[in-house]
Amino acid sequence: MGKTVLKRQMCSRFAVLGLAAFALAACESDVPSPADRMNGAEVAPTEVDPNLVSLRKDGLTAGSESFFFAAGQTEVNTALAKTLGNASQQATNEECGAGPMQTASYPGGLTVNFQNGNLVGWFVEEGSDAIQISGDVSLGMAREDVEAVQGYSPITDSTLGEEFIISGNVAGFLGEEGVTTLYAGVQCFFR
Repeated sequence: MGKTVLKRQMCSRFAVLGLAAFALAACESDVPSPADRMNGAEVAPTEVDPNLVSLRKDGLTAGSESFFFAAGQTEVNTALAKTLGNASQQATNEECGAGPMQTASYPGGLTVNFQNGNLVGWFVEEGSDAIQISGDVSLGMAREDVEAVQGYSPITDSTLGEEFIISGNVAGFLGEEGVTTLYAGVQCFFR
C-alpha cells in the first residue's frame, strides 16, 4: 500500500472521528447517559400519581401503567382496581352491534369495554378527581367551549341525544349543563 493511500485512509478516519466528536458535543441533554448513571449521576424521577386514571383517545393510564386499546383485560382491570378500587359491576352484553362485549364499571363513573379479552373502549359520565381526560374537552365543559374546540363536529343523525366528536377520536354527549359524557373506542350503543 502506498504512502498516499495510507495518508488518505488516516485522514478519512480522523475526519470521521472529528465529525462524530463534534456531533456528540452538539447533543446536549439534561438526561444523564447510561455511563453517567452507572457512576452515580442522579436522574430526576417523574412524578406519577398512583391514584389517577388518565383517559386518552387511544387507551388509558392507571397510576404508572399505560394501556392502549388492545391491551389485555386482566392487566387493565388489575391496574384500575389498584387505582380506583374494585369494579362495582362487571357484565357481558351479547347483543352489541360490534359483537359480544364485556364491561367493568369503576367508582367515578368510568366503564371500560372489552372484546375477546382486549380493551376496546372507555366511557365516563361522572366527574371525579381520580379521573382526568387528556385533550381539549372535559366533563362539565360548557357547550360554547366544546363547540369552539378545534375538530369539534356534531353528530347530527344521533338517536341518543346531542352527540359530538372531536377530530374523529373522543366523542361525547351534551346536556343542559354542558358535556355530560365522554367516550373513546368501541361502544355498545343501541341507535
